[in-house]
Amino acid sequence: MVGASAGQVVFLLVAGVVAGAVNAVAGGGSLLVFPALLAVGLNPLAANVTNSVAQWPGYVGIVAGNRRELVGQRRRIVRTSIAAALGSVVGCILLLTLPASVFDAVVPVLVIAASILMALAPRLKRWIGTPGDGTAGERDRALLLPTMFLAGVYGGYFGGALGVILISTLSLLAHDRLVRLNALKGVLSLVAASVTVVIFALRAPVDWVAVAVLAPTTLLGGYVGARVARRLPEKVLRWCVVLLGLAVGVYLLVT
Repeated sequence: MVGASAGQVVFLLVAGVVAGAVNAVAGGGSLLVFPALLAVGLNPLAANVTNSVAQWPGYVGIVAGNRRELVGQRRRIVRTSIAAALGSVVGCILLLTLPASVFDAVVPVLVIAASILMALAPRLKRWIGTPGDGTAGERDRALLLPTMFLAGVYGGYFGGALGVILISTLSLLAHDRLVRLNALKGVLSLVAASVTVVIFALRAPVDWVAVAVLAPTTLLGGYVGARVARRLPEKVLRWCVVLLGLAVGVYLLVT
């Protein structure tokens, strides 16, 4: 990234704004930045860790833009955040110690499965029960924290489309309006990103020049995108997630 041309810098600036907005609306925006970093000359490992660090301000913007939707979710935020943080630590350790092929082979499957889950969530909810059904509610709460831990592992290893996986599983297990779960997704993404920032800053080949270019734009995009997401009908928001997730999964399969 050192010595990058003006065109490359502008390219990353635009990618950062768009990625921040996409993360706020549906998740998966980090997959826009990852290939952009490859295009300006970073190797895959450096692009992956730099992307993870650069996304952090965008998640701050998402949380700031969704403050109203987070009201009344304190207990759920604390519990799921702890699970996601622990999983992120494990994911970061895997990234820095195992061959990339071990985990990358299953990433497309995870993303596509999460997108399909999101599309089927309303029908599945009718099948498994509603928040008033005690049996279904207890079962879902028991599954929520382990699922958030596994999502954190994914996010620590490869953050691309983490938002898609989070919002898909939350919509099935958390029993709440999608706009509120979308806000919770932003908090959990911020938690996972915070863990990766600390670990990658100490142990990984982060390109800090690229981070300096991307960080302000992901912050701006995240804040604006969060405010846009608040005004989208729930059905529109759901299908934005599904379509973007499928596109991300196909992208990962063919690259």
